[in-house]
Parts: sequence; C-alpha cells; structure tokens
Amino acid sequence: MALGLVHFDPDSFPPEAMPCLRCGAETMLRFAGPCPACAQELRAKFHGEARVVEGDEYVPKMNVTPNAVAVKDD
Repeated sequence: MALGLVHFDPDSFPPEAMPCLRCGAETMLRFAGPCPACAQELRAKFHGEARVVEGDEYVPKMNVTPNAVAVKDD
C-alpha cells in the first residue's frame, strides 16, 4: 500500500480511560497499548541505530539445476 492512502481522523477516536497494557495504570488512550510514560521508557531502553547490513552472495544448492529453456543451445 502506498503511503498517504490511509486517512486517519483523530476526532473519530476520542481518548477513553483504559489500563496501560504494560504497567496497568489507568490513563486516557485512543487505542489499547502502553501509556505515554511506558512508551517513552521503552523508546529510551530499546533505542537502536540504523545501519546497512551486508548479505552473503546467493549460492544455489547443488541439487538446484537450471531449467531446460535457460540452457537450450540454438
């Protein structure tokens, strides 16, 4: 799905009093999940740095053979 195709109207989902799924404290949330304090704590605890991961070159297994059309000699 392309970005920008889902439209979210915050007024359609007013905050309701519900328990935090992490600490159990009653707080005003639009959707079930962690309270703002727990969310901030989780962001600080599990902060990660973006990096590029180099993958190994694909080497087919020995039992993989090219199809007959690909190796057909004219």
